Amino acid sequence: MALSAIGIISFYLEVLDVYEISIIILTAISMAYLGQDWPGFRWHAVAVAILSVFAVSLYGSDLNQSDSNFWLNYLLASQSAFMWMSALFVMATVTYFAGTLFRSDFTEKVGTALTWAATTMGMIGLMVRWRESYLLGADIGHIPVSNLYEVFILFSVVTALLYLFYERRYETRSLGGFILLIITAAVVFQLWYTFERNAHEIEPLVPALQSYWMKIHVPANFIGYGAFAMAAMIGVAYILVSWRQQKQGDSAWLRAMPSLHLMDDLMYKTIALGFAFFTLATILGALWAAEAWGGYWSWDPKETWALIVWLNYAAWLHMRMTKGWNGVPMAWWALIGLFVTLFAFLGVNMFLSGLHSYGTL
Repeated sequence: MALSAIGIISFYLEVLDVYEISIIILTAISMAYLGQDWPGFRWHAVAVAILSVFAVSLYGSDLNQSDSNFWLNYLLASQSAFMWMSALFVMATVTYFAGTLFRSDFTEKVGTALTWAATTMGMIGLMVRWRESYLLGADIGHIPVSNLYEVFILFSVVTALLYLFYERRYETRSLGGFILLIITAAVVFQLWYTFERNAHEIEPLVPALQSYWMKIHVPANFIGYGAFAMAAMIGVAYILVSWRQQKQGDSAWLRAMPSLHLMDDLMYKTIALGFAFFTLATILGALWAAEAWGGYWSWDPKETWALIVWLNYAAWLHMRMTKGWNGVPMAWWALIGLFVTLFAFLGVNMFLSGLHSYGTL
């Protein structure tokens, strides 16, 4: 990673500013840290790098190559990669649930492999789509996090990576089906959005989005969203396990699920992680707003609801850390928090208007 960072900075030094150089250095450090004790991430990073470069080389300077080249048409063009990602996430969801239901370690391991494959294809699709946008024109090219279609894919990839990290850390796969459910829901929306609205077509950026702030604000936001979504689905599992224990006392399914203590701890850690990144994204968003609109805060509906989300999870963490609240009430709170976050992310775009109106359905 150090050699890669040095090579990129050396080769492109004339067109990089201090912010972009900082991002490259921080990315190299972060990936090296994650890969140090996480073999799955190492293979994921290598596969994404090799296959993305291979796909870009197949394109050359002609975007129409995707129609005639076998590898692009059926596997590595962005739209093809996203279709593979979608199918693999759905398969992984079913496989995880089957493995937990039938208490099959092998089946759950297959679910993990499918999730890694889906995440890899999604990331390859994003990398290749980035290049495809520039093949349409230098003035059109942009990082693929500019509309609902692209950020739903980003959400799926980020949430899956977060889950895979904690799956290895806690050495349990029984929560995989629950976490993958929310990812499958995102995939279904993304597919509907693709076929109903032709959302997969690459469009030029609106003026407000033509900024380097988008490259750091949006990914930071979606690490927060992904962590909040994961915490909510852990909350669903916690509520179901708690209810079944009260009603049945014991069953094969309950024995296959993690303990309530483990789920409670994981829910707390994912919300803490999400809150940290959401706070960072909010600060970055304020800096971006000052540059784009002349003020750090304007009480735009999107900004107002972002503040509501932030206050909701700040209160959750406060009650957990200072009052020691845990258990079913906090699980319900995490689940309700998902709907608050969903409205802030999607509902505002659908029902309200403001400075962020470029994100409408």
